Parts: sequence; structure tokens; C-alpha cells
Amino acid sequence: MTPLAFWPAAAQAAQAAQAAQAARAAQAGEDPSLFGWHLGLAIGLAIVVVVVALVVPILLLAHRIGRQAAALDEALRQAEHNTAALGGLRETIEHAGAIVDGLRRARTRLGG
Repeated sequence: MTPLAFWPAAAQAAQAAQAAQAARAAQAGEDPSLFGWHLGLAIGLAIVVVVVALVVPILLLAHRIGRQAAALDEALRQAEHNTAALGGLRETIEHAGAIVDGLRRARTRLGG
């Protein structure tokens, strides 16, 4: 039993409103039982369009970042290869310091 069944006047008014809506839909050439489906379909399609409009640029940016990451990775590998010899720089500095110290001692011994 619907809540309007307790108030016959309200139930009659609701039925009259439904009948009027059905009559308007029939005059417009629409099936009143399909209005909800059409409205839901339109809203659903609008949501899909918005989601696609938001997701496609994100995917394009992700693809571009992926390409740039590959190029960056190659550049970093090249930089690693080019700077690998710097690992022995401390040893070279120590040897250069020993040579300079030796040259100073030699200069001092020679009176210079």
C-alpha cells in the first residue's frame, strides 16, 4: 500500500499528474516509459565523453614522458661511461702530490 493511499485526494492528484505527463509525451511522439532510459543514456554518454577528454591527454603525456625517459637513460649511460675515469682521480692527485713533494726536496737539495 502506498503512502498516498491513505489520502485519496493526494492519490488522485498524483494519478492525474502521471496521466498528464503521459499525455504530453504522447503528443510529442515519445513513449513515456522510455524517457528515463533516454535521459540515463544521455547522461552516461556525457560522462563517457568527459572521462575520455580527461584521460586521453594524460595518456599522451605519459607516452611522451616514456620516450623522453628512454633518451634520458641513454644520456645518463653515456655520462657514466665518460666519467668512469674520474674514479681514479684521487689516486692521481695523491701521486701528483708525491711528485711535487719530491721535486721540492730536489730543489731544496740543489740550493734552489
